[in-house]
Amino acid sequence: MYFLAFCIPFFAQHGVDFISLIAPTSANRIAMIAREARGFIYVVSSLGVTGERAEITTDVGSLVATIRENTSVPCAVGFGISTPQQAHDMAAISDGAIVGSTIIRLLEQYGAEAPAHIGAFVKSMKDAL
Repeated sequence: MYFLAFCIPFFAQHGVDFISLIAPTSANRIAMIAREARGFIYVVSSLGVTGERAEITTDVGSLVATIRENTSVPCAVGFGISTPQQAHDMAAISDGAIVGSTIIRLLEQYGAEAPAHIGAFVKSMKDAL
């Protein structure tokens, strides 16, 4: 907690919000984290490390419902979001979907040709919303 007590005022002094993460394992702390959050809340969709997932099996809706009971700060879901359908499903129960690993994979896969592929991918994700 010392880290947060020191960093949050420092960040605010420079106009930067500390982005809180709420994971499926945060059950007893969701309300407290949500009440203290600024900017937006990053809802972690899955246990484990970030990366593409074939499906999201966590009850993200319950996490988001608890967050919404405790704050009006927007929340977006990340970790494992890699298809337009997943983005649609997560944005339907939250304020957005966060995608990272698939974009990095496309960059690695296509190198100098990646911008066109990444652009098409991002467009497909946006269209799904």
